Amino acid sequence: MKGSDIMGIISNLFGKSTKDIQPVCNVDLERYLGTWFEILRLPHSFEKGLENVTATYNLRSDGKIEVINSGVKNGEKKIAKAVAWVPDKKCTGSLLVSFFWPIKSEYKIIFIEEKEYKYAVVTSSTMNYLWILSREPDISRELYDELIEFVSVMGFDITKIIKVIQDRI
Repeated sequence: MKGSDIMGIISNLFGKSTKDIQPVCNVDLERYLGTWFEILRLPHSFEKGLENVTATYNLRSDGKIEVINSGVKNGEKKIAKAVAWVPDKKCTGSLLVSFFWPIKSEYKIIFIEEKEYKYAVVTSSTMNYLWILSREPDISRELYDELIEFVSVMGFDITKIIKVIQDRI
């Protein structure tokens, strides 16, 4: 394990909790499946320098979800695979994700555009993690401002948000 990985784990353990931020409990996971473009994120070691980041979710035969995160760093494509599952069927917007056993992390969908599932806001167990996802590689300035306002009201530090470059479509 690299030093940056250890720091990521430590910051996850000691970051401000998101326990008071409720997930969207009625997420239709079949509609959520597919590819999402990462539009904005808070910085963390495992995505440092990544551009053109996508997250693709596929239903597995065992009912769990295959997660394929990919991005480009210094011209080289990077891929990380994981498995996600819903621990409580009463709240499908709260999942657990494991990139390597036995470690698992929370994946909380805290906002989703309900009509067409065009964009979503996701966090983890601490305020150190935040992703704004879209089905398209770019969003309007108006939507950008609305989502920034939403995450600001939720208590996230918007001064640290990174706009992800999406130019290799």
